[in-house]
Amino acid sequence: MNTTVMSRLLRRMLPVALLVLSGTWQVAAHAETNCAGGTCVFGGNGNNAMSNEEARQSKEQWNATRTLRDQKINRQEKDNAKYDRSVDLRDRCNASQNVNAYWEPTTQRCLDRRTGTQLLAP
Repeated sequence: MNTTVMSRLLRRMLPVALLVLSGTWQVAAHAETNCAGGTCVFGGNGNNAMSNEEARQSKEQWNATRTLRDQKINRQEKDNAKYDRSVDLRDRCNASQNVNAYWEPTTQRCLDRRTGTQLLAP
């Protein structure tokens, strides 16, 4: 009878013990990482100061190149918008009812043939 109680107790406690063991392992695995300052560096080589400095430099370089990429994208968007406005203005100039209006491709303006003044504002 005593062995029956022990086997039932062991059968019920074994899953709980395995669950606690796996939870303890997860806490130990998370404790090995160093996430100071937004850069996560995984330890293991024993040289944490050097790893942290390399991670900081890498993050700094990434931020600098991100700023340059953003500036390049903004410039491309501005150029595309400028081109689109120019095409729209040219189409409006060519479709104008004014017979003296003509499109000047060099300056990208709609001009009057007689006076040379700009007819349509961008």
